[in-house]
Amino acid sequence: MTTRAPAAPPDGRTDLPDVRRRPAARTGLWFVLPFLAFYLVFLLWPAIVGFGYTFTDRSLAGGPTSFVGLENWAESLTDPAMWESLWNTLVFTVLSVPLMVALALALALLTDHARKLGWFLRFGFFAPFVLPVAVMTLIWGWMYNPSLGLFNGMLGRIGVEGPEWLFGEGTAMVSVVVATAWWQVGFNYLLYLAAMQSIPGDVYEAAAIDGAGAWQRIGRITLPLLARTTALIAVLQLIGSLRVFEQIYLMTSGGPNFATRTAIQYIYDSGFVGLRIGLASSMAYVFMVIVIAASVAQFRLFSRKEA
Repeated sequence: MTTRAPAAPPDGRTDLPDVRRRPAARTGLWFVLPFLAFYLVFLLWPAIVGFGYTFTDRSLAGGPTSFVGLENWAESLTDPAMWESLWNTLVFTVLSVPLMVALALALALLTDHARKLGWFLRFGFFAPFVLPVAVMTLIWGWMYNPSLGLFNGMLGRIGVEGPEWLFGEGTAMVSVVVATAWWQVGFNYLLYLAAMQSIPGDVYEAAAIDGAGAWQRIGRITLPLLARTTALIAVLQLIGSLRVFEQIYLMTSGGPNFATRTAIQYIYDSGFVGLRIGLASSMAYVFMVIVIAASVAQFRLFSRKEA
């Protein structure tokens, strides 16, 4: 006499006893614990400690620390230099976000249509993204050099005197934006290219049969289907542009005349140059609230457009 195995549920799942589920859950917990430990020690705990510093006059120079209440917060909100650095950050964001979104889209469209050169274009457009920031600033610092640089050398050949790219108040920010776009656009380009290649080819074939030209297919098929990818790239680029620090610090050090000093650099100067950790911590939290508010507002804007 043979016994039949119990039939599986209609949905295809097998109900395991709780005794067999518990070891699996414990095994998964062991894989999560290392990340959780690093998260608590190196992110959550410093954030809590830093928030506590905002209510003190703690200094890197040492000495006794006393409770000052909301003085650091009030100084952060009324400091003209802080608002100037926030304005510089806004200028960089307004210049860089549309440029890097539009440029990434254009490069992805070019790669998607030039299939024979696809591997070469992918390598060429994405390669700068893997460069360290120090290498990128060194390359562009040479090209922006007023006397020996590539750009002024080319302008000099046609009889035009080139500007002092990184040393002029009117050109420094634009110069940093261009260098940043060359360096960082590869990531956005890769996201766009992956989204384009996931669009079924049948859609384009049907549109071509109906008489739609290349530009019509891009405007009526490609761009609408890339709406979610565009929203994702725009939000990520907004956050990245608001948090700009390394390339500006290495290329201009916030100059000339603080024309390119951004919010994070001013926070850095207040904490590690001015040695006022309490004030710098309060500025960091004020800036964090601004970044979160801007990101949420942009995300809701794109969500409404998509709806």
